[in-house]
Amino acid sequence: MDQRLTQTQKLLQKLSPQQILIMKLLQIPTMELSTRIKEEITANPALEEGESPDYEDDINETDNVDTFNDEQGDDEHYDPLDDFDDYLKDDDEDDAAYKYVANNSSPDDKQYEAPITNEATFQDSLMEQIGFRNLDEKKYKIGAYIIGNLDDAGYLSRPITGIADDLLFTQNIDATEEEIKEVLEIIQDFDPAGVGATNLQECLLIQLRRINEEEPSTDCDNAINIIENHFEEFTKKHYDKIVSRSGMNDEDFKKALDIILSLNPKPGGSTGSVSQQDNNYIIPDFTVINNDGELELQINGRNAPELHVSRDFIDMLKEYSAGKDSPEKREAVTFIKNKIDAANWFIDAIKQRQSTLYVTMKAIMEYQKEFFLTGDEGKLKPMILKDISDMVGLDVSTISRVANSKYVQTAYGTFPLKFFFSEGLVNDEGNEVSTREVKKIVRESVENEDKANPLNDDELTAILKEKGYTIARRTVAKYREQLGIPVARLRKVL
Repeated sequence: MDQRLTQTQKLLQKLSPQQILIMKLLQIPTMELSTRIKEEITANPALEEGESPDYEDDINETDNVDTFNDEQGDDEHYDPLDDFDDYLKDDDEDDAAYKYVANNSSPDDKQYEAPITNEATFQDSLMEQIGFRNLDEKKYKIGAYIIGNLDDAGYLSRPITGIADDLLFTQNIDATEEEIKEVLEIIQDFDPAGVGATNLQECLLIQLRRINEEEPSTDCDNAINIIENHFEEFTKKHYDKIVSRSGMNDEDFKKALDIILSLNPKPGGSTGSVSQQDNNYIIPDFTVINNDGELELQINGRNAPELHVSRDFIDMLKEYSAGKDSPEKREAVTFIKNKIDAANWFIDAIKQRQSTLYVTMKAIMEYQKEFFLTGDEGKLKPMILKDISDMVGLDVSTISRVANSKYVQTAYGTFPLKFFFSEGLVNDEGNEVSTREVKKIVRESVENEDKANPLNDDELTAILKEKGYTIARRTVAKYREQLGIPVARLRKVL
């Protein structure tokens, strides 16, 4: 096979660093924006937080600053900034330094802060309990390692063999599987009941056996029998099979089932600790206000401080640019210029982010105006990303980034932006309606159904048809799954 050199031309489209920065900033919500800004300030010393100082005098003094050009001889000079106005903006101009915070708060405004609790995690509680046991040093270390490997629900998902290997390689503890199982059984005796289980079945059995030890009863024995010998049928709610195979009557089965349903499937989260139960406080990115039928849109900018280019870097640039034949000063000028460039790019990116967010949300607000005025979910119009893309003249991918993890606060609640996007379908009257309206009917039908005889997909399809929505059963099943509603068999309650 001959080897040859060939020359080809290709047209490639590459994103600039500034474009990549803007896309990343568009994706993050307001709650994370302040963290991202702090990271940038830490990484770039030319970017500072606070009110922008007046650079007008500095601009006038540095119009003729010269530095060395790496591509020219040492005796030739060039202006590294070409025009200082590209790097330092006059405060009198609108784009002097992009301001993120609107100074529209009053001293009389109430300030609300989320309370921060300081609770011990359930692992801390387990470590305290293991300290009360009379264990030797080896067993204590094994127990501490097991507790550290419990997940948020309180389960031990790591196999015993893997724990033995980890103890040997990380802590130089040669522990057999029997020793680890012995310590695990000790931990499974701790509170809350069920911690340290390797699966749901074991977790429920630990709780049932503890209940039976404290208050023995036939009902608890039946519950243990169900979980121990008929667990698969129980998870699938094949109650008839369990009754026929276990020999219980319906009344005894119901009593046993009530005990099982009172158990905690996630004992690790029962302590209510902050670390195990995520307290997700939603900070809305937008606020829509209804002023007597006129909608007003506001962007939340309180999480972002004012930013400007460091005056120290400007002074250093003037100082080093005045140097003569000095490679060190030439490198310093290049470094300072790059940092100033990056600072201005970041400020411009934040400005473009806010502008893009505003025009996109304004288009959504106008498109779904009836909902924002009334709060009626049935007023939502079918809307896809391309509809908003066509309205604002931005790419669909940009609209998708804006809608990702963003929230809007209204008089009727706080909603994710994705809430307003849905496909459309045509009812029997020929009007196009949002699939969200159909899902609302499905959800309300399931909520009002007879729990002893829940509605199946065919019956839900018939209900929708009566209301004027002729939809295939498989489509109804898809909507039900999107709503997180299980099949009728799993919704059945005795």
